[in-house]
Amino acid sequence: MLKTKHLFFLITFFIYSSNSYCQRPILTDEEVVAETVTKEINEVFQSSDFLKKKNKKFDTVIGTMTVDIGVIQNGKVSTFFKVDSDIKDIDFINFMSNYILDHKFQFKLQKRQRYKIRYSITF
Repeated sequence: MLKTKHLFFLITFFIYSSNSYCQRPILTDEEVVAETVTKEINEVFQSSDFLKKKNKKFDTVIGTMTVDIGVIQNGKVSTFFKVDSDIKDIDFINFMSNYILDHKFQFKLQKRQRYKIRYSITF
């Protein structure tokens, strides 16, 4: 009897655990994906972690960058391609590329789905 109570408690616990409610949403509409990517990238570029790293090495860099960001199924950034830029500092562009490629978005896409979003940022 005691084992069945424990078993029932464990099953109930796993069903209602926070992991089952903390799954990332699956986005299907391209416009929603583009809007979400833009919002999250804006938050990343305004975060204190990014600003601290940028100002440490590239405090004099100013200008505008237009990039294409490829997002794949599990919310990872697959590609970062500079389309146009006023910024000529190659080290800064590489820093941006590595920083964005390491980012994982707070959503998922459907299987075998990928989107390319054009994004412009001014520093």
